[in-house]
Amino acid sequence: MAFGWIDQQVRVRTRRGLVRTLRPRPADSPLLDLASNDYLGLTRHPEVVEGAARAARTWGGGSTGSRLVTGTTELHAQLERELADFCGFEAALVFSSGYAANLAAVTALAPLRSLVVSDAGNHASLIDGCRLARGTSQVVEHADPDAVRKALETHEGPGPAVLVSDTVFSVDGDAAPLAAHAEACREYGAGLVLDDAHGLGVLGDGGRGAPHAAGLAGADDVVVTVTLSKSLGSQGGAVLGPARVIDHLVNTARTFIFDTGLAPAAAGAALSALRLLRREPERAARAREVAAELHARLTAAGHEAVRPDAAVVSVRAPSPEEAVQWTADCRAAGLSVGCFRPPSVPDGISRLRLTARADLSEAQIERAVRVIGETRP
Repeated sequence: MAFGWIDQQVRVRTRRGLVRTLRPRPADSPLLDLASNDYLGLTRHPEVVEGAARAARTWGGGSTGSRLVTGTTELHAQLERELADFCGFEAALVFSSGYAANLAAVTALAPLRSLVVSDAGNHASLIDGCRLARGTSQVVEHADPDAVRKALETHEGPGPAVLVSDTVFSVDGDAAPLAAHAEACREYGAGLVLDDAHGLGVLGDGGRGAPHAAGLAGADDVVVTVTLSKSLGSQGGAVLGPARVIDHLVNTARTFIFDTGLAPAAAGAALSALRLLRREPERAARAREVAAELHARLTAAGHEAVRPDAAVVSVRAPSPEEAVQWTADCRAAGLSVGCFRPPSVPDGISRLRLTARADLSEAQIERAVRVIGETRP
């Protein structure tokens, strides 16, 4: 049978406690949500919802084609201008997803005979970008500038070299040493590609992102990718950087050239969220405060939690099976939390993953910590 081998894979996954299932949620879920990436609580904000509805009424349900044919509207262009300005870069290019943006940035900036240095804790989209790039990839120790230097020393060319890293890592929520990474790259003339999916809207002045906070925004050797689906409460992604890099992506990035453009409703929602964040920069600080409070209360209660550098709080679980059961028990008690297990975790340690939201109340924070403690394996 052509796909009979899948049955064996199912048995292996079941034995290891790694089976994943889809669970459709209702529009009016009663659960307290600490599982989504809606860091600023904007997904249901009236202005963001109206931005999506207005764009759909104006432009229709879809973008109708690839960006280079009919898929670029005036709305896409406006979003790109305002994103670049907000984050401090010369230009921006919007994609249908953050995943597509990462594939584009890595593959387009790592031609034949180039070297891509990749942090061991990078997101799957960056890893896949490295696999698809025509250059040689070298994985280095997590958040280690000296390991980056050693890797760059081995590159003999003739192609360019580039370091690829998350700014905030999605598993534990720890931040990369961006200034030190930039220094290492500049010693060897290497470029720096940073995925700021978990930094935009949370870190930097008014949520302008981790590169902005590190003084790297607008540098001619730095390219940043972002998602519109986390702090901005919408969907899609973007690449930010020098205008010549963005123009290069327009002409070479396959996930831009051959993919249908982002739906207008998503672009409209993201633009409304971005403008709201400009007016209410305190949302970024509040997300960080909630994360710090969650961490303090969890560790005080005896949980092993990683100190958050942004809005992700990671709580260690004894095993994949117990992580799954712990998550289910939290859900039964009215709390939705994430569950990270191999192969999603680079160190093989399963976790509950909590996302702090700027709109969480003190009572909700207290309730979340209580439920996690009461359901602990």
